[in-house]
Amino acid sequence: MADQLVLRSNIEIVGQASTGQQAVELAHILRPDVILMDIQMPGLSGIEATRQIRATLPEVQVLIFSGFDDEEYVRSALKVGASGFMLKTSSADQIAKAVEQIYEGNLAVTTSAGPNYDLNCLADGGRNGTLDEDIDYELTDRELEVLRLLALGLTNRNIAKTLSISDRTVQAHLTHIFAKMRVTSRLDAVLKGMRNGILPGVAGAQTSSSLTRGDE
Repeated sequence: MADQLVLRSNIEIVGQASTGQQAVELAHILRPDVILMDIQMPGLSGIEATRQIRATLPEVQVLIFSGFDDEEYVRSALKVGASGFMLKTSSADQIAKAVEQIYEGNLAVTTSAGPNYDLNCLADGGRNGTLDEDIDYELTDRELEVLRLLALGLTNRNIAKTLSISDRTVQAHLTHIFAKMRVTSRLDAVLKGMRNGILPGVAGAQTSSSLTRGDE
């Protein structure tokens, strides 16, 4: 797989690990943008390795691979902070596109049902699946607009175009949203918003499968 991905001019392989523990250690040394993680790593499982990496390196995104097409595996992967889940039967092109999606801060989940995954499947008991006691995050009107566009799968650049603001301003809004909602990723912000009723108009939101790198 690494040999196939390295042929893509926009992807650089900076390291490889043979165990879950080694993956955690290399993540702290190399600080990659995206980690491709086998769910069945020897020793420390891919799920636990992902949990540890995301807990200490929230800026590092993880794409989990599995030979099993099971929604519980998807839930487990996303619950510990993974930004993607793909089957090992996926093609090199599909994997490269998923890496690009995740690099841009979006969710990339592909199962036998297809490349799109309904976020509502996660909103009930997915990542951090409990309601907050206080759901008033004091988001501004503009921050709510940005959050709604996130839920529709727009990238930072497309959000900026839609709202006629700069990419830098979008990133500033995201920083404020994450801090107010006490989350560390776009997906968690959207799921938390859906669970707590501040995203009433995105019940059918799904992940996008046609993004390209460079929209940050």
